[in-house]
Amino acid sequence: MKLFSVISAFLIIATGCTKNIETESKSMLSAPDHTELVATVMQVGESEVTGSVTFTEAESGVQIQGSFAGLEPGNHGFHIHQYGDCTADDGTSAGGHFNPADNQHGAPSDAARHMGDLGNIEANENGEATVNYVDQTVTLDQILGRGIIIHAGEDDLESQPTGAAGSRVACGVIGVAQK
Repeated sequence: MKLFSVISAFLIIATGCTKNIETESKSMLSAPDHTELVATVMQVGESEVTGSVTFTEAESGVQIQGSFAGLEPGNHGFHIHQYGDCTADDGTSAGGHFNPADNQHGAPSDAARHMGDLGNIEANENGEATVNYVDQTVTLDQILGRGIIIHAGEDDLESQPTGAAGSRVACGVIGVAQK
């Protein structure tokens, strides 16, 4: 009878532990709720472009804030690309613009455009640029793990499928920000 009591107690404890492990495993596997993403952009090829950009959940979309250095003065195409892969020397491993809705290329203000079409950033005479606006098309859950690219030239916001912004001068991967 004592042996039966010991075995029963063991089974009750083991069952409770198993349920806790299952509960913890399920919570670890469920999609986390990220409210801020970040990408550090680094030079592609022989450029000297560096910087960072954050994507933060906002009331009416996603707040995009960034600062960059090492650019040629003027406008530079700024896009989210399909892959978070910056391994190619020319940045092409990041693929094309992220476009889950299969829209035409356009401006950030266009109702229908690639989700990755973030327009242009303008570098001053010192090669520095900043960006700070709310985008109503970008969603955090869809851009996590994708690439962010800065181009050598200006995005004309019309040419298909890329905006004719030229080569890639900086690349970064969009990841979860530490809070």
